[in-house]
Amino acid sequence: MRNSRRRRNADSKPVSDINVTPLVDVILVLLIIFMVTAPMLQMGIDVNLPRVKAKTLDVGEEKLILTINNKKDIFINRYKTSIKDLKTKLENIFATRIDRELFMRADEEVPYGFVVEVMSEVRKAGVDKLGMITEPPKG
Repeated sequence: MRNSRRRRNADSKPVSDINVTPLVDVILVLLIIFMVTAPMLQMGIDVNLPRVKAKTLDVGEEKLILTINNKKDIFINRYKTSIKDLKTKLENIFATRIDRELFMRADEEVPYGFVVEVMSEVRKAGVDKLGMITEPPKG
């Protein structure tokens, strides 16, 4: 008279084994899914320019945002500038700042060549990091 649901060893004690292999399989599949989808959650594209100097980080500095509107007007935060004066103004701004980081956003109607020209002036001004601000796709 054996109970088919309970196995017994020679000492007549119940044996309780938990098979963890399916649990490990599920966790590994979830880990792979998260690793694949995590980069898709970021909406911005970061462009790292070559580093010129290494300085300590100051948390209290205001972030600089360079904006190009559809009329090719260039703004540093809210102040309008021209492409000719951009390098000089950025050099003056970053002369007193520790964080040499700039975020850029451009209207979708601005030609790609003009955006590249502005990025070239930013690089010449000694900016370490240039972050591109984009909007999430519609749909």
